Amino acid sequence: MNACEITAAVTALANAIACRLDDEELALLGAVLTQLGDTLETISAGRAMQAKCCGDVGK
Repeated sequence: MNACEITAAVTALANAIACRLDDEELALLGAVLTQLGDTLETISAGRAMQAKCCGDVGK
């Protein structure tokens, strides 16, 4: 999948989800998914820093 296909798929998924949730549910799901993305990014950055300074890191 290229970048354009990924963004189109994510947009389609967001629209499909939004049609099925009320505003409060949608806001909560958005917050949860934002936290998930932020946490995954933090884990990835931590692994990259550790690998850079200390060599390969196990998962």
